[in-house]
Amino acid sequence: MKKQIYDRDPYLMPFKGAIRARHQRILDMRKHIAGDGLLKDAVNNHMYFGLHRCDDGSWVFREFAPNANKIYLIGDFNNWKRAEGYALKPVGAGNWELKLPEMMLHHGELYKLYIEWPGGGGERLPSYATRVVQDDVTKVFCAQVWDPAEKYVWKHGHAGKRPNPMIYECHIGMATEKEKVGTFDEFRRDVLPRVKRLGYDTLQIMALQEHPYYGSFGYQVSNFFALSSRFGTPEEFKKLVDEAHAKGIAVVMDIVHSHSVDNEAEGLSMFDGREDLYFYRGDQGRHPAWGSRCFDYGKDETKYFLLSNVKYWMEEYHIDGFRFDGVTSMLYWDHGLGKAFGDYNLYFNEGVDENAVTYLALACQLVKEMNPNGFNIAEDVSGMAGLAAPFDEGGVGFDFRMAMGVADNWIKWIKELSDEQWSVGEIWWQLTNKRADEKTISYAECHDQALVGDKTIIFRLMDKEMYFSMNTESRSPIVDRGIALHKMIRLVTAATAGNGYLNFMGNEFGHPEWIDFPREGNGWSFKHARRLWSLEEPDYLRYSYLRNFDEAMVHLIRSEKLLSAYPELLVQDEEKKILIFLRKNCIFALNFSATGSFADYGFAAPEGEWVDVLNTDEPRFNGFARVQSGEHHFTLAEKSPNGNQRYGSTLKLYLPARSALVLKKV
Repeated sequence: MKKQIYDRDPYLMPFKGAIRARHQRILDMRKHIAGDGLLKDAVNNHMYFGLHRCDDGSWVFREFAPNANKIYLIGDFNNWKRAEGYALKPVGAGNWELKLPEMMLHHGELYKLYIEWPGGGGERLPSYATRVVQDDVTKVFCAQVWDPAEKYVWKHGHAGKRPNPMIYECHIGMATEKEKVGTFDEFRRDVLPRVKRLGYDTLQIMALQEHPYYGSFGYQVSNFFALSSRFGTPEEFKKLVDEAHAKGIAVVMDIVHSHSVDNEAEGLSMFDGREDLYFYRGDQGRHPAWGSRCFDYGKDETKYFLLSNVKYWMEEYHIDGFRFDGVTSMLYWDHGLGKAFGDYNLYFNEGVDENAVTYLALACQLVKEMNPNGFNIAEDVSGMAGLAAPFDEGGVGFDFRMAMGVADNWIKWIKELSDEQWSVGEIWWQLTNKRADEKTISYAECHDQALVGDKTIIFRLMDKEMYFSMNTESRSPIVDRGIALHKMIRLVTAATAGNGYLNFMGNEFGHPEWIDFPREGNGWSFKHARRLWSLEEPDYLRYSYLRNFDEAMVHLIRSEKLLSAYPELLVQDEEKKILIFLRKNCIFALNFSATGSFADYGFAAPEGEWVDVLNTDEPRFNGFARVQSGEHHFTLAEKSPNGNQRYGSTLKLYLPARSALVLKKV
């Protein structure tokens, strides 16, 4: 038996019984679902329910609606009438079925269900619909028969294992510069080459599951098996994934299993007249902050629905993994709202929804069965111990967790402290304070920090000065500070990252302003729901120089495999605001001082020859060229009183104010 998480962490030993009980609970549920076999062979609801073409060309449609008295298939093919020839028949266990000849349905036709239940009835979209479209005029959503004559033929295999993913988080709709909803084809043609050039090896795509309200950023899902049609067709998305794989880029889907939209006409809420078909009853089934429905992860119907959903996306679209959204909300009965998680007891008491923990563990196992190189990322702010630890070591089994506190701390420091009040010790602590037995993804900012009402890092640093002084000829101390710190913040965040790094699209070049999707409050404008790629093209604007730095940084981290080893602190100089650390074969030396430049700054370092391989002050990064690039530095055979005393040699560097150097061991 492998060493367990409570063996490595003495603070978990009091919860040994709870951890073992959780582990056994997951094993028992796995056996309940799959017996002695594989999960991937047992969760196939998507292959049974919904609309399917049979081998003989005929059609079969099935739905799960145990509270229904009658169900009709209505659509273009029968003038939207409830006709007996399109009535589903009950086949037991709450399942309904309808078989139709080949000529009764055709590719592209729209359809819905009309479900009657005790005391009422209404139109519904099938729960396993794989294609849903919205009418441009009426804004009504309908399911669509999707059976194109030419099926997509995959040309490339998966991108391979990602022990240290460099993630480019993106949203297809806002990835265009035009004031409209962008498409899969536009992203594949215009953005994917940028991602490849920048050096990121993983795409994390938001908003793929169908959602009625575009402004929800894709987090109010209505149709879990339907690829959002506003971005294009399934074939166009497959081509995007295929081409990403051809470029060596893995594709991670931002999957929402934490809740479901409250809409009844489009979603699962009150699907067959019951509130608890897939959801908890009463108040527990409604999210108090999000206004959505909360899944009952203890019900077999829910687990089969969601696990089949995981399998479907991997099977149908060759997805390499998932970033599970809203995991904190799933884990706790109170959804973690307003709670400060500083006590291990909170992870193992009656406040935890163990049904959700079990579901998430099974989902992680299913992904590995579908693709041994597949991986899962948990968005969790609670820091639940064991969430991203291997299952056979007593964990839940996520491959990574988001280091969400890092971005929050950058906002706090920029917003609340003057430059002189920044503490390099606190920066080091907050950026490296991670559980040794769990892998993390760090980021300075993701999409969250750019939403309306908030500000990106670049906008917090510069504010309105961005509108006037981003040309290279301008002389603005505010912009100079912003440019310098934007590079340093990204460098120190990526260089101290636990096991992976994430950037939201456009932020690599300091995309201005905020994200605000079309809504009533802004006159349904697309002005802030797009990416101004043209800003990074001219060399007379500073955006291109920030992009240059991001590209150099990402390529360096990947080429040297820096995230495969832990960082080691060398210098933490609060007086001079200098932070120096070693990671694998590179030294990172950062001077956060606003005014102090230091010549011959000596510190204890590993003996040998070191060469400058990255310098934030280089002209190609809009720096001031105070240090010559590519210089070689040699340690002195003397013990330095400054820095990590395990090293008996001294390295001396010139460290200009607000700049950073990366040195590689020769």
